[in-house]
Amino acid sequence: MNARLALLNAVPPGLPESDVFRLALQHAAGELCALGGLVHLCGPTSALCLATTVGLPPDIPRSWEVIDQDSRLAPARALRRRGAVWLPLPPAGPAPEAGEGAEIPWPGAGTGLAVLPVSREDRIMGTLTVLTGGRGEPAPHEWDFLRAVVAWTEERLVQAPKPAAPAPAEPDDEQQRQSVPDLRVGWWDWNLQTGDLIWDAAVMEYYGTKPGAYTGKIQDWMQIVHPDDLAPTLAEAQRAIREHSVYAAMYRVRRLDGTYVWSRARGKPAYDDRGAPLRMVGVRWESGESPSTRDALSRALRHMSDGFLTVDADWRVTFANLEAERTLRCPEENLFGRVLWDLPAARQIPDLEDRCRRATAEETPASFDVHMPDTGRRYQLRLVPGPVGRAVYLADVTEKRRLQEERQAAARAASERAAQITELTAALAKATTSADVVDAVAWRVLPLFAAAGLLVQVTEGDRLHNVGAVGYPDDYLRDIDGRLRGPGEPAWDTITSGTPLFLSSADEYTAYAPERARLGTRTGMRSWAFLPLTASGRTFGVCVVAFDRPRRFTEEERTLLTTIRALVAQALERARLYDAEHTRSRELQRSLLPRDLPELPACTAAACYLPARQGMDVGGDWYDVIPLSSGRVALVVGDVMGHGLPEAATMGRLRTAVHTLADLELPPDEIMGHLNDIVGGMSEDSYATCLYALYDSTTQVCSVARAGHPPPALMYPDGTVHFPEPTPDPPLGAAKPPFQTVELTVPDGSLLVLYTDGLVESANREVDEGMSDLARLLRTAHEEGVDADLEAVCDTLTAGLLSGEHQAADDAAILVARLHALDHDRMASWPLPEDPKAAGQARRHVREQLSAWGLDDLTPTTELLASELVGNVVRHAKGPVRLRLLHDAGLICEVFDGSLTMPRIRHATETDEGGRGLQLITELSQRWGARYTPRGKCIWTEQPLLGPNGRPGRPPQAQDLLFLNAEDFAADLDALSHENHE
Repeated sequence: MNARLALLNAVPPGLPESDVFRLALQHAAGELCALGGLVHLCGPTSALCLATTVGLPPDIPRSWEVIDQDSRLAPARALRRRGAVWLPLPPAGPAPEAGEGAEIPWPGAGTGLAVLPVSREDRIMGTLTVLTGGRGEPAPHEWDFLRAVVAWTEERLVQAPKPAAPAPAEPDDEQQRQSVPDLRVGWWDWNLQTGDLIWDAAVMEYYGTKPGAYTGKIQDWMQIVHPDDLAPTLAEAQRAIREHSVYAAMYRVRRLDGTYVWSRARGKPAYDDRGAPLRMVGVRWESGESPSTRDALSRALRHMSDGFLTVDADWRVTFANLEAERTLRCPEENLFGRVLWDLPAARQIPDLEDRCRRATAEETPASFDVHMPDTGRRYQLRLVPGPVGRAVYLADVTEKRRLQEERQAAARAASERAAQITELTAALAKATTSADVVDAVAWRVLPLFAAAGLLVQVTEGDRLHNVGAVGYPDDYLRDIDGRLRGPGEPAWDTITSGTPLFLSSADEYTAYAPERARLGTRTGMRSWAFLPLTASGRTFGVCVVAFDRPRRFTEEERTLLTTIRALVAQALERARLYDAEHTRSRELQRSLLPRDLPELPACTAAACYLPARQGMDVGGDWYDVIPLSSGRVALVVGDVMGHGLPEAATMGRLRTAVHTLADLELPPDEIMGHLNDIVGGMSEDSYATCLYALYDSTTQVCSVARAGHPPPALMYPDGTVHFPEPTPDPPLGAAKPPFQTVELTVPDGSLLVLYTDGLVESANREVDEGMSDLARLLRTAHEEGVDADLEAVCDTLTAGLLSGEHQAADDAAILVARLHALDHDRMASWPLPEDPKAAGQARRHVREQLSAWGLDDLTPTTELLASELVGNVVRHAKGPVRLRLLHDAGLICEVFDGSLTMPRIRHATETDEGGRGLQLITELSQRWGARYTPRGKCIWTEQPLLGPNGRPGRPPQAQDLLFLNAEDFAADLDALSHENHE
């Protein structure tokens, strides 16, 4: 590697650019044992152009000759990242990096593309790509070598000689005018957005390009430019486009015989209104070409279908074709040498001289229309500045402009109709009832057509019922409402056929429906448009627009009315379905929320849910109270962002997930982490906020974790209201664990209020202001004694926060909980030794404590449970060991240890000595479980205090156990092997 770098550094300065690229590729491919390499240069447009290849067959790089800088190909990625890119290739088959439609036989597995950008003068000028072998991505030291090769390339490019021009100086304008007969001039037009390149016949002939081989792309020109001249020529074009200046370059091109000749080019880029480059138009010339070529060019220009002429710097005509002579009505002998605007026909064009001189002063191509008053024709004059003068194109655009004006007039009329339909669409979008739809049509459609009446009817079986009407007498509406279907009725025929029916006079109505003529014309209407209402592929009604005078409906009016009836049909169908759909949505949401909150010793709670105002779909707000073990309770409130059935379904999934995670006895921050994973896995657009509060009635500590949710309000027994200070984590789906947990010490009888942002935030109120109002209302409720009734507290909060200008624009959920502490005389705790004696001590503590609590009937079962749990800890876990009894709604027995291994029920066989302990615990307790603690874990059991008959009792399974006394049984139990603690 060092030897190669030393060899490269030994190359003297002044090496041509093509040799610099070739040497860099050869050594890079050789050091990496690569298959080949490519160098691309930045073109003036959004493209990378292939400059040099090494070691690759001609067919492989052909699809890589021009690469869009915004594509996913490896060189384009390196250019955008301004750094190294590695892209592995598939084991076999066509390469994904190939151009569209190209099939390239890439090598086997392990191959790939290693790409680095190449810069010059602080600007990236291209990329260097190496096609590696089967060894995969280059190692770090190989990347370092590639970077060193690129650094050497950048240094040598600065030192590379510029292409020498055949002539040292540019001739002045006078010399250029004198040399015009000796120049071989050709015009070219380069589309900078698509890469299309147009050559005139002179350029095509000079370059020796055959029409069959000409693709019309910039690659045709790049393939014939000398490799040493390609990079500076592209750079000059890029500079001209960037600086809005003239492009001038001199370079060598390859002829058909393989020799190179010097060519000059000059052009000017053009831009759109936003400054983006559109095209570059210019000329190419060379001195000393054969007269035959110049004559061919002259003949081609002479017989062009558009007028074409050239003028010198003094605006004297130097060339004109036949069409220009005819347009200017001036023969050839009277045309050459005369100033353009001195010609009789040109004098009729207002401001021609000023407009031409302004265009020339800006040195940009200019186009404008001119009008010939005597002929009435309109021409587009295009003026293109050139190196030896100016070219003027004259194209007859009379018919083209007439069609454009007609299209513009039609576009204006269509725009006006579109504006009217837009207003109607907006009004119909706001309509929620059928009456709203009829009012919107009456206010916006009838004035548009100067109509006198509107009638909307829908089908119900074989009858038509009125939905709404304007301009009809009441007695007529009563007569037609609910009429049975009859033959030859215009309304029913329109519904049956699904196509509009237009009747222009009363005579047409009588001829169409003789039996209905008297009923139809008695209202004073004299022309009608019957429009079927079709939605979801079903025609369900008719909209009748009536006029009090005969009217011939134009094709435009018929089209507009047909368009309007589709809008009315959709709005009316939506209005009819709105109530039913809204009712179903509300029922779904109510079914996903808890019907009744549990009654727990740790807390009493009340909750309410308020939907958003009318017109809004269901939301994703929810609340929950989840009883846990050992006098603990979880209080949850959340909000899925957005409205609709998907959001309501997501709310149901999250509520179920919270229940499942809470039953696992996980701390609040871990539960938030799992919920964040669930929401993140739903979709990129799914976000939710959540607040999870875990209250322990034995310690009076409430642990709160929240993701993007407003903080809870904690009202102490003295009426003081407090909001936790820390900033919440981001919403679920956008947060990154771990989540922050806040621990609050809660006095007995405190009120904890959880809510969603719809309660405290609205269009006219910020969240902080809403929280201040919430605290004020809680203090007022405490002062007035209303806080004793939690349902009344919910009513007070909703009435005070969601009234007047703050009416709910979003759903709102409230959960109010009064937290209670477990009395100290209902808790008992003892440390235990880490030896087999611990089981006996545990039984003794159980007997004494249950006797003090008056629960002697539960003593045998509780002794057995405590002995089994303590025995498992002594045998399979580690200390410290602690026993705790809680006299709550049930009797809870807890054993704490310092191990993190959770117990699992294992079904023992007949010959196993252990494996039955947890099965025994399951049979003797109402429920049991385990949870992690800060120093290990806790295994707990719970027994009911009352039996089925309401008197103190124990689980039926305990009555089936036969032993003389607890002491004898426990002594035997201590000698037995205990359950494996897995």
